Amino acid sequence: MKEKLANNKNVAVVLAGGVGERMRQDKPKQLLKVAGKSIMDHTLFALQESDDIDEIVIMMASGYLEEAQQMASQYSKTTKVLEGGSSRSETSKKAIDSVSKDVDECNVIFHDAVRPFLSKAIIRRCVKALEKYDAVDVVIPSADTIIETDGDVITNIPDRSTLRRGQTPQAFKLSTIRRAYEIAANDPNFQATDDCGVVLKYLPDVPIGIVEGDETNMKVTHPLDLMVSDRLFQMQLAEVKLFDDNERSERLRGKTIVVFGGSYGIGGEIVALAEGYGAKVYGFSRTLTGTDVTIESHIQDALKKAHDETGRIDYIVNTAGQLVISPLVSMTTKELEDSVRINYIVPALMAKHAKPYLDETKGQLLLFTSSSYTRGRENYSLYSSSKAATVNLTQALAEEWYREGVRINCINPERTATPMRVKAFGEEDPAKLLKAEKVALASIDALLSDLTGQVFDVRIGQ
Repeated sequence: MKEKLANNKNVAVVLAGGVGERMRQDKPKQLLKVAGKSIMDHTLFALQESDDIDEIVIMMASGYLEEAQQMASQYSKTTKVLEGGSSRSETSKKAIDSVSKDVDECNVIFHDAVRPFLSKAIIRRCVKALEKYDAVDVVIPSADTIIETDGDVITNIPDRSTLRRGQTPQAFKLSTIRRAYEIAANDPNFQATDDCGVVLKYLPDVPIGIVEGDETNMKVTHPLDLMVSDRLFQMQLAEVKLFDDNERSERLRGKTIVVFGGSYGIGGEIVALAEGYGAKVYGFSRTLTGTDVTIESHIQDALKKAHDETGRIDYIVNTAGQLVISPLVSMTTKELEDSVRINYIVPALMAKHAKPYLDETKGQLLLFTSSSYTRGRENYSLYSSSKAATVNLTQALAEEWYREGVRINCINPERTATPMRVKAFGEEDPAKLLKAEKVALASIDALLSDLTGQVFDVRIGQ
């Protein structure tokens, strides 16, 4: 039976009906992966996490309903997955009709599936504005001068102070947007690219309120946007919430952590901090336990020991590495093979053997890279390329594992005061080096995050 006047319900409509021709991919852009998950997954997560959203309706591109339904099963607020229309306005109309079957009135919040950086603050502004307006748009100022043209000639330059760029969400009283589309249906020349435009044209007496958006609330449209959005996720993660000591203790209590390279340096600090927060921590290293991570059976034995004794492994951290500074032609074959093995093969083997344990707990594997991964450096050829490969491994496995709820991330610390660095470079100005404890604390906060496939930058000035 239809609810009557359910004015306090907020229904988010995810507009995922497009096929993304400008992206030049073999699947709709909303299904492309960024930061370990599909773009639409990020969007759904943002809506699921908002206290201001009660239900989610997905309007999916034709031919991809199964993928959308599988995705929707992870988000409890999702009530419907429907096939979109051949145009944006047709998709919106189908969503309005579907919601109207359930309620006479509610708030509907339309959002592009390919705007994955939607914040709780923007959602709240929209919902709050619906207390005053029947239609609301999210806008940001235009940083660029806007020009009007006729062919290849400028005809006007409007005052930029009055111009705004529209984003989504666009929010409405259901009765308002429904009425606007009913009137539009009688217009044989009806065309629309957004829903506020439909209200503006067909219900001109209805004021459309505006709320502040955000530059990061970008729409992923072109191939370049994929790279930009991936970097934006990395930047967000670099500034991911720092948990306080009480939160860390609450989240780590009863958890089991395995740290390879856990005798000193960053690994040793992670062991000490995590134990202080109440976790059961196993630190394995050649010095501490005779564990040689270059021997596959040693990795297996270490993981089995931790699991046998505690019945679980929640987090696995690998800080083991080797820094050899030398021109490639001067390295012996053994030095070459050893460098590649410990810096790349070992993380891959660790991931292989960690996965079954992390499947049980929906846990995380945390690897370490180096700032040299972005560009190979002189005399660092194998170290830099191995660290770049580790980042690529992290991103690839994040895509392989995220459906099972297993996460994998990577820490990228700036120059850090560790025994390995002292051995390679000698004594340096401590003011120009990160403290190992700071990197360890960032590593623990990374373990507690819900994100995957990311490179967490840790810098002196952060």
